[in-house]
Amino acid sequence: MTTAREIMSAGTECVGAEEDTLTAAKKMTRFEVGVLPICGTDNKLNGMLTDRDIVTEVLGAGKDPATTKAGDLAQGEAVTIGADDDAQEILRTTTAHKVRRFPVIDGHDLVGMVAQADVARALPDPPVGDLLQALSTD
Repeated sequence: MTTAREIMSAGTECVGAEEDTLTAAKKMTRFEVGVLPICGTDNKLNGMLTDRDIVTEVLGAGKDPATTKAGDLAQGEAVTIGADDDAQEILRTTTAHKVRRFPVIDGHDLVGMVAQADVARALPDPPVGDLLQALSTD
């Protein structure tokens, strides 16, 4: 069975918890992504930061992105998947938590990201349809 390690995008870039959200937005632009893992000084995952978080929690709230720390926007524990988890487990995690992308962890180390498109390419058509339906309904 296909594992997360086989379908993930490796080399995931973190934004440091102490880095400002302006820096995070620049990283998102440079890497052409809409989400970055937030890592602490110990390189452990603290949460996830989305472009929407920056818009709604920083800009929309009238905060300064040059002084608002990425770590201040981390909300709870991030949904993760183990690097050796199979595609069916990824499907279950994705549909249970209604997330479109999430970090892949090997032990405590961030090793990549899995996106909805990665899962869709790895699974046969019927489960992909279930995934898309689960993510499209509220």
